[in-house]
Amino acid sequence: MNAVAHASLRDDGAVHVWHGRAPDALGPDDTALLSDEETRKARRLPATASLRYAAAHAAVRRVLAGHLGVPPRDLVLGRHPCPRCAHPRHGRPRIDWPPTDLEFSLSRSGPHWLLAVGAGQRLGVDLEGGRPLDVEGASRLVLSASELAHLRAAPDDTARRHAFFRCWTRKEAVVKAVGVGIATDLDGVDTRPADDPVLVTCAEGTGPGSWLVQDLPMPEGVFAALAREAGRAGPVVFRHHPGTTDSGADTAHTREVGVR
Repeated sequence: MNAVAHASLRDDGAVHVWHGRAPDALGPDDTALLSDEETRKARRLPATASLRYAAAHAAVRRVLAGHLGVPPRDLVLGRHPCPRCAHPRHGRPRIDWPPTDLEFSLSRSGPHWLLAVGAGQRLGVDLEGGRPLDVEGASRLVLSASELAHLRAAPDDTARRHAFFRCWTRKEAVVKAVGVGIATDLDGVDTRPADDPVLVTCAEGTGPGSWLVQDLPMPEGVFAALAREAGRAGPVVFRHHPGTTDSGADTAHTREVGVR
């Protein structure tokens, strides 16, 4: 990754999505990349969660730094104010230094992490490892009427579970792109799970109201979706971070999975 790759993101509206998996142990080269705040947060977590958090954030710094041509430890990461309440702690992530139009979104679930990177366009990515869940109960709380109908038409429990996580990751990707997180009413975001990709409308916050949403290729039992501004969508390039060896993952280092 370099400035040429960054220019490519800007010129063709592409989004690069990296999938990684936390290793069994971290080396000093990884922990040395983290900011003081990231290090403090990692130390407050239980051992396994700490390792997974640190591994994902070290990888994020490496990828972003590769685009921007700066040392990973020198990146200053922050957040935009929430467009709904203006709180500075839970809006969209941003790069405070160096100055850039690069946008990114990170999601983690268990050992897995996903990082979406684009230039000059809002985006959000969400990942779910298929954790144990009362699908029927959760569905009544967060799914729209049409999503509920789609889920209840599924032939068995496994299909209903897949339908739920497909809807859930799409909703999360959209509200993360908007920047309000799950503070919004998720049942008001209809993701039309029978279609892929799909245009989704979300009235929350400011900026674009329509988002192009698509599912992402993941290992069995893992679900993920990407949301980006409608009308500006170029190709999506899916990348496996070095060391990611999940069965079911594409063996190529990169592949294009998006729509133009």
